[in-house]
Amino acid sequence: MLKIVLAQFNSCVGDITSNSRKIIANIKSAKAKGADIIIFPELALVGYPPEDLLLKDHFVDENIRYLKIIQEACTNIIVILGFVEKDDGRIYNACAFIQDGKVKDVYRKIYLPNYGVFDEKRYFSPGNFVSFYKFKGYKFCTSICEDIWQENFVKGLRGKSLDFVINISSSPFHLGKMSLREKAISRLAVNAGAFVFYCDLVGGQDELVFDGASMVADKEGNIIACAKRFEEDFLFFKLDRKLNYPINKVSASEDEEAFHALKLGLYDYVKKNGFRKVIVGVSGGIDSAVVVALAVMSLGKENVSALIMPSRYTSKETLLDAKNICKNLGVDYNIINIDGILDTYVQTINQFFKKVSGTKTEENLQARIRGNLLMAFSNRFGHLVLNTGNKSEISCGYCTLYGDMVGGFGILKDIPKMLVYKLADYINYKLGKKIIPLSVIKRPPSAELKPNQKDTDSLPPYPELDPIIKLYVEEDYSLEGIVKEGFEKKLVQKVTGMIDSNEYKRRQAPIGIKVTPRAFGKDRRMPITNKFNY
Repeated sequence: MLKIVLAQFNSCVGDITSNSRKIIANIKSAKAKGADIIIFPELALVGYPPEDLLLKDHFVDENIRYLKIIQEACTNIIVILGFVEKDDGRIYNACAFIQDGKVKDVYRKIYLPNYGVFDEKRYFSPGNFVSFYKFKGYKFCTSICEDIWQENFVKGLRGKSLDFVINISSSPFHLGKMSLREKAISRLAVNAGAFVFYCDLVGGQDELVFDGASMVADKEGNIIACAKRFEEDFLFFKLDRKLNYPINKVSASEDEEAFHALKLGLYDYVKKNGFRKVIVGVSGGIDSAVVVALAVMSLGKENVSALIMPSRYTSKETLLDAKNICKNLGVDYNIINIDGILDTYVQTINQFFKKVSGTKTEENLQARIRGNLLMAFSNRFGHLVLNTGNKSEISCGYCTLYGDMVGGFGILKDIPKMLVYKLADYINYKLGKKIIPLSVIKRPPSAELKPNQKDTDSLPPYPELDPIIKLYVEEDYSLEGIVKEGFEKKLVQKVTGMIDSNEYKRRQAPIGIKVTPRAFGKDRRMPITNKFNY
């Protein structure tokens, strides 16, 4: 029997000192439990993705220096650890095989992903061989993340008489990713005729969230053990060729997955960047209600404050809802009526414009006044402003530059409007009471920047809009391709036209948590000056 530990931990990019302390602490815990092998995620020592830090020689050298320190703790146990290897002027995404206090071998990642959020070819050179190891009568090999997603790598392990394959990963979360991983791991297990030990990273890193769920598959490809999702875990597994293990499937609904991803991504962004508190502009609408609730559930009510900024166009119902949301969550809030500020703006510029009131200019002024107030509180108290815009709005440019687009972090940036509603329901379910009032969920959405305004004055209904955005943004369908899916051509032209013409706004938006398979930002890099509109 072999005792193997999957050390699923939350590293911080660039914090090599703290990462190494956690690695050593995990090694000591594994040794205390009698483990034979402990496995860490991809690039665990430096955090993932380190991006252009890899262009700094002293960063790479520091990671190698700490690897030597870690080696001293690696007695009486095999340690499989992701780090950056440097050799002959090149660097490699590498996996150290440490035994008896020494690095006995290094595996270099063969397949370097260069799509979506990945650009590893910018930094790393590829490896070109697989090492095979023997320990206590077991034969195994190591691999890194993308390797096992590639058919050539998987086929290359056929007939090697392996007992198990180790894969260390830093695989970012998106909705539906779990089932894709399970399929890749199962395919590897069946092709290699071996157990698979898959160790993944957990935690938030800027717009990325890593959900963990490190797992073990048997030779038939069944998932037989799985670590927790969205939190650190220490999965201890006893491998015995003679045993039959029960299947251990992990499943979750879309709203549950999104909730945990947003909660973890927000927490880590705030804590890893040294913020103490956040501030949210609470309007009484669904988006800000979900954001302030997520903030409280992630950071604690004592670390969240709210600013309610009504105008003459704010209905009594939404103002009451804004207050009730804050009261329900126990959040401190201030109310600033913006009418006086708006009047001053209008009076000042009326001498230059024929008309301001009732125009788009007045609408945008209100949004920018609110943005300025939020940033003033941020400057004065050092709070991080949480942006409340959702993916549906930012896709179509239904947002105001330097107004409701302000903020340091966009919680809902990759959340379509219809999923926002599901999150509201899930939050109420999770808390066991109507923290977000039913009136907020049922009321037709409105920016309330002019009398009787509704989102549908400018946008198609969200149940129609969101599927078109998904096809166009996430799946790269053409205009005609979307029409063939059953949508009216004029509607599709309107939506795709709005998406194409508002890239300049998205470039100036705060970063936000990736939740869908393709988010704005690293995932989708479209030119602003662009005349291709098919």
